[in-house]
Amino acid sequence: MKKLVVHHGAATDVGLVRQINEDSHLAAPPVFVVADGMGGHDGGDIASEIVVQELARLADHKFDPEAGQVAITEALGLAQRRITAYVVDQQARGAHDFSSGTTCVAALLVEGSAGPQWLLANVGDSRIYRFYDGELAQVSVDHSLVQELVDAGNLTPEEAAHHPDRNVITRALGGLAPAVPDFFHAMLPPGARLLLCSDGVSGMIDDPAIAGILAESTDARDTAERLVAAAVAAGGRDNATAVVVDVVGLTDENPYDSAQQRASLEQKLGVLP
Repeated sequence: MKKLVVHHGAATDVGLVRQINEDSHLAAPPVFVVADGMGGHDGGDIASEIVVQELARLADHKFDPEAGQVAITEALGLAQRRITAYVVDQQARGAHDFSSGTTCVAALLVEGSAGPQWLLANVGDSRIYRFYDGELAQVSVDHSLVQELVDAGNLTPEEAAHHPDRNVITRALGGLAPAVPDFFHAMLPPGARLLLCSDGVSGMIDDPAIAGILAESTDARDTAERLVAAAVAAGGRDNATAVVVDVVGLTDENPYDSAQQRASLEQKLGVLP
């Protein structure tokens, strides 16, 4: 059986305006996550960390696409209940206006019938991009007011980028209604990249700038750091977080390592301590 080899890197910054970094992220193959605690809400950092904690539990398991979708849905459901319980507890302590919420984007590597593939999920306006052969494509669809206006033909994407209500989201974990994730499936060839980011990145630097950084920088960690630095340099009006995943190629699940096998044999024969 073949195993997909990936390299990854992550970076985050509080930005130039916020006092607390409410973003949380995870890069623990086969699961990658960015969660953006909702700006202006109390406890957004707690909400985003809860989501990361629940999705981190998936890292110790293997899934096919269907089981992966069920696992992500259940993990986000648990996160929703934990966030709700946290809000109720704070309100019971006297903080009657207390609220907390978060967006989430996640990428889970699953084993499909045709081989390894990506199961992608999003709630809110954090984004997942695919970059391959010099072309950048947004995979996720924003759960936001301006995206609904774009979909209805009432705004152009260019107008949406500068609309005064561009930060109003229509779906998030921690709200009154259950947050149902959207799912996408992707088979990415070697050389492709995935970018998961909060809107502190995508809202500060446009897609051509993001594509330029992804094209120029080959190391995943360096790329993530450059994306976040560019967002801060552009004004840093929000917390900025980026997780970059590079698809390197396929290898055998348990490749034969002659040096390791020789050392193991020598240990058994008493040649090595």
